[in-house]
Amino acid sequence: MYRGCLILIFAIGLVSRTFAAPEAAVVNLDYVAKKALARAQQPFRSPRADLPKVLKDLNYDQYREIRFRPEKALWTEDDLPFRIGFFHPGYLYQEPIHVNEFTDTYTQPIPFVQDFFNYGNLKIQNQIPRNTGYAGFRIFYPLNKTNELDELGAILGASYFRLLGKGQTYGQSARGLALDCGESDRPEEFPLFTDWWFGKPDKDAKSLTLYAILDSVSCVGAYEFKISPGETTTVDVKGVLYFRQPNRILQANLNAPPIKTIGLAPLTSMFWFGKNSEHKFDDYRSEVHDADGLMMKMADGQTIWQPLDNPANLRHQIFPAANVRGFGLMQRERDFDSYQDLFTPFQNEPSVWVEPRGTNWDNGDVHLVELNGPWEGFDNAVAFWSPKTVPPPLQPYNFAYTLYWTRETDRKFSPDNKVVATRIGLVAPDSDARQIFIDFAGPKLSQISPTNPPVAVVTCSTNAQIVANQVVWNPYQKTWRVTLKMQPKPGNAPIDLWCTLQQTNRVLTETWSYQWTRP
Repeated sequence: MYRGCLILIFAIGLVSRTFAAPEAAVVNLDYVAKKALARAQQPFRSPRADLPKVLKDLNYDQYREIRFRPEKALWTEDDLPFRIGFFHPGYLYQEPIHVNEFTDTYTQPIPFVQDFFNYGNLKIQNQIPRNTGYAGFRIFYPLNKTNELDELGAILGASYFRLLGKGQTYGQSARGLALDCGESDRPEEFPLFTDWWFGKPDKDAKSLTLYAILDSVSCVGAYEFKISPGETTTVDVKGVLYFRQPNRILQANLNAPPIKTIGLAPLTSMFWFGKNSEHKFDDYRSEVHDADGLMMKMADGQTIWQPLDNPANLRHQIFPAANVRGFGLMQRERDFDSYQDLFTPFQNEPSVWVEPRGTNWDNGDVHLVELNGPWEGFDNAVAFWSPKTVPPPLQPYNFAYTLYWTRETDRKFSPDNKVVATRIGLVAPDSDARQIFIDFAGPKLSQISPTNPPVAVVTCSTNAQIVANQVVWNPYQKTWRVTLKMQPKPGNAPIDLWCTLQQTNRVLTETWSYQWTRP
């Protein structure tokens, strides 16, 4: 960490005494956790209340007038490898954050500075207080070329953030925390990152350390993020949560029910339609999605692949996952021909893989929540890990994990022998039976003779029956294709299916998992 004294306020031309002077402090997770615990002992107060009315009233066109000045990015004058640019608050972004810079021995607030922005034709500068805060921030780093800054990531809105690896384009998001996501008997609670500390890097730094406070009706959290850019960009996350006492929630005049589901390491993505979609939209593309499946590596070493879908109604699946080794929303389809989109290169969007670290992952489940997505601008898939029990009020709940933003070009998370496509359709117009085609590929599978095919071991829930099962070699794509005929029984209950390829009682592939519901 850079050890120089902080001089930010003077460097940006502010000499006002209304902002705090540098504070001698060692900023680490304990430092932020103490602040989080103190806040958890008070009722939640939304930062929305602090936003000036002139910013709340901005419309879309007015907000677009405001542009951040790139030359004003934090650490530009020091010519450091990482830079921070800010989003202006207002319009949809009405929950400002407050930011700080720190070195090894000091920390100091970064005030809201109007000179950071070009306001175009707007004449609102004199109506914005200096303690307003920012909507969020971008991180810049020479990711793709050593002499050119690229956007590495963005943090904007609630606890959402997105990052990039080399050659990647923005797709899905991660979140700090999800509360009661996918519960049909209550609204979801959306925690907010409210305060940030940026660790000033050295001139040769290869990683950036950030700390944050997350606040919500039900809890407060302290977070540490260590971001390491690369072909696959990694984020080492440590966190501690403190749940508020019920009386503090009531004091905030919020009649919120007790939290039912805690979502750790939540990922949020979009799946509009793909190969397995039975309902096709009126669109020129054959696939539109930021991720096409949920992958899980279980404690016993089994890998499960669950293709995403765009259901007609809310669907919430829970997979027992004590001591889970990892899970993620993956973008396996990497062929431009599958998308044919010149403006949104879905084939370059990252998969995001979660690798748990440390304790507190021994008793819980992976959740997959899928909503109906009416168009591609709607994120409708969420995955997270949830502990079985909610921690008691004001007791620290610690956790740690690593996020990988990857195209699996340098790191492999998917197994070698895996599912590469799922397709579903009617058997006949006068039948409600379905044909299901599952393509498996991999080095072990390619060595099997077409005259000695593997066996598809298939199971399904009791409300359906598999009436045909065949495995054939696909010479055009060098894959093994499982062809199933499934006959649903009367009723609308979801049907769960599982399939692996085996030979001489030896499992050759990951487990294909699917939940079918009537379209």
